[in-house]
Amino acid sequence: MTPLGVPADSCTVDTSSLLVRGKFVGARVPRVEDDRFLTGSARFLADVKVAGMKHVGFVRSPYAHARMVSVDVSRALALPGVVAVVTAEHLHSVAPLVDPLAVEGLLKTPQPVLAVDRVRFVGEAVAAVVAEDRYVAEDAADLVVVGYEPLGAVTDAVAGMAADAPVLFEELGTNVLYRRSRAHGDTGAAFAAADRVFEGRFHTNRFMAAPMETRGAIATFETGPDRLHIQTSSQTPHLLRMSLSAALGMPEQRIRVSTPAVGGGFGQKMATYPEEVIVCELARRLGCPVKWVEDRRENLIAGSHAKEQIISMELAVTGEGRILGMRAQLIGDGGGYSFNTASVLIEPLVAAQLMPGVYDIANYDYEVIGVVTNKTPIGPFRGVGWTAGHSARELFFDEVARDLGLDPAEFRRLNMIAPGSFPHRTCTDMLYDSGSYTESLADALEMIDYWALRERQRELREQGRYIGIGISPYNELTGFGTDAGSQALLPVPSNDRAVVTVEPTGKVTVAVGLHSHGQGHETTFAQVAADGLGVAIEDVAVVFGDTSTSPFGMGTHASRSAIIGGGTVSLAAARVREKILAAAGRLLEVSPEDLEIADGQVSVAGDPDAGVSFAEVAGAAYFDPRVRGEGEDVYLSATMFYDPPATYSNGTIIAVVEVDPETTEITIERIVASEDCGTVINPMIVEGQVHGAIAQGIGGALLEHLAYDEQGQPLATTYMDYLIPTTMEVPRIDVNHLESPSPFSIGGIKGIGEGGLISAPAAVTCAVLDALAPWQPRLRTLPVTPDRIAEICHNGNRTP
Repeated sequence: MTPLGVPADSCTVDTSSLLVRGKFVGARVPRVEDDRFLTGSARFLADVKVAGMKHVGFVRSPYAHARMVSVDVSRALALPGVVAVVTAEHLHSVAPLVDPLAVEGLLKTPQPVLAVDRVRFVGEAVAAVVAEDRYVAEDAADLVVVGYEPLGAVTDAVAGMAADAPVLFEELGTNVLYRRSRAHGDTGAAFAAADRVFEGRFHTNRFMAAPMETRGAIATFETGPDRLHIQTSSQTPHLLRMSLSAALGMPEQRIRVSTPAVGGGFGQKMATYPEEVIVCELARRLGCPVKWVEDRRENLIAGSHAKEQIISMELAVTGEGRILGMRAQLIGDGGGYSFNTASVLIEPLVAAQLMPGVYDIANYDYEVIGVVTNKTPIGPFRGVGWTAGHSARELFFDEVARDLGLDPAEFRRLNMIAPGSFPHRTCTDMLYDSGSYTESLADALEMIDYWALRERQRELREQGRYIGIGISPYNELTGFGTDAGSQALLPVPSNDRAVVTVEPTGKVTVAVGLHSHGQGHETTFAQVAADGLGVAIEDVAVVFGDTSTSPFGMGTHASRSAIIGGGTVSLAAARVREKILAAAGRLLEVSPEDLEIADGQVSVAGDPDAGVSFAEVAGAAYFDPRVRGEGEDVYLSATMFYDPPATYSNGTIIAVVEVDPETTEITIERIVASEDCGTVINPMIVEGQVHGAIAQGIGGALLEHLAYDEQGQPLATTYMDYLIPTTMEVPRIDVNHLESPSPFSIGGIKGIGEGGLISAPAAVTCAVLDALAPWQPRLRTLPVTPDRIAEICHNGNRTP
């Protein structure tokens, strides 16, 4: 539904006027929050100290799958400085964590906060030690003796589906938590009419958010009446409060969640983790503040993983390269539990729904399978399932284009949704509001000087040098509210609001339920409010991240903040502006319709000298009885709710790489991105989002992989094993902005946070394979490692 309640298919609604574009919206306003981060004055969770605080260390399973037959904590309790050791038997009153999705056919796997009877992945917490400091807590954790009876480990999702595979949850009798097929159009007829049919199976890598700041929490409990305060590195304070209320059996109004500065989240910190629940319960039981901050190894083995899918595809095409139909099977490797945020479906289901992407595909069938394995649970990470689905599709399309003898750019252009056909309803029932699909492809090709680059490629090959070009058009479901969740088949109703208040001094406070952990909300929301009210951006303060001072909201994830924040702040600012004009009209004895606000002055239209300052009007509204209407609320504040329709941003990323077939070294020369997120609030912040997401995409293409051995032992437990891109690997990135404002959202805004990570892995991988085209490469397992390049170059059939 559109904001005004009109069915989105029947018409569009002009909401552009609800977002005021004055001096600030659309301008490259420097980020107002950066000073405290650049000067080191920002306080992160590890910096916070509370009087009387104790520290927690966790005993974690060394086995991927085992029964727990005994736990002996006596030696740990005897260590000086140890306050308490708790196991699952002490936590009967704490409820397990379970995903909230009401999806037909989805089996549930409640996750206990400490393992009960059985462990299901290396790193699962089995006991918690409380001590005077972290060092003693970790020493004591090493003294807890757990007796294990090892069980067979499931380390491959396909093998886990077999009838004779070890079963993680005996009460379910299967490792397959979800299996469903959907048919769209007539794929049978499409494949029967095809000139060529192609098949491919792709295995995308398991990688993770790896935020600079690891997870952590500090809990304080006060009695009489009972109150719990948890400071935590979270993206979703209000949702965390709801989860804690359910797990601990405490009323929500007795729980306060606040966040110090958060050093990155990327989705990993939107979940509720067992450790957060335990820290709160320990504070309640012990009557003292309790702190836990994980180390990097804990984050790598126990923080949520992401991305791994096994995707089989079939494509029916004409001899000219037009796609007639597509089939896909998407198997999601969910790890040891169907994770509590969006279940095992967070990867394969959303990938299946958006698999058509920017292409006009009328006939498409898919099967989605969610499987638990003895690995760390899968959770949200920037790009959710779309990264894997997009990578598989674009690698596959490059193979098809190469086999058909078509240029990869032409193959894509030929099959894209045509300009002028928006809004566009896909075969999977997703409604694309607007877009610049062919335009962004053309723009990116021009940015890279494509045909000149192809000529350079030919010349260099004659010299024994191999450069490649990878083209990766994308679209992204953004503004994740109720409608977007419905289109992704994740039924999670949304609830967000903002409060805009003009104080008696004329200064403005904006409170939002969204959370900023690098996105620049203190700048962008201030831009929206400043233009909406006609004041200077310096006069606006943005408040967030504390359930005691911020309105309820679903937090920041899924590219929703610009749309929902921009919308709620615009609506609230417009309501407050009406109150200001009403007060000013009485003060100046003119009709409010004859007044305008600009640069902090309220004046008669056409006569800027006939006016008063914004601050004078605010002071009068609060304290001058002459400007009050009878019985009127003089509080210059408004709270507004906004649950937007789904919007879709889009763009094209092109990578240029050089590959040395002898050394297998890959050098990324350049990346260009033509992006379209509708109306741009701040181009500089948009570019930062694009750059950061592309950097993570480079890691996903070339470096990052959370590998396991056959016993389920993680092989990447430090940054010596788990490689992330540095400034040495990230090349020059050029960004160009297109704007196709959404006809459904307030101001035409769309999201932008994830497109770079959705698209860049495919762009970089396709570029590598394009460089190696003389060897007729097939690479269907990510990441692109040196040994895989060596296998292509040494075992392939090189053509002249």
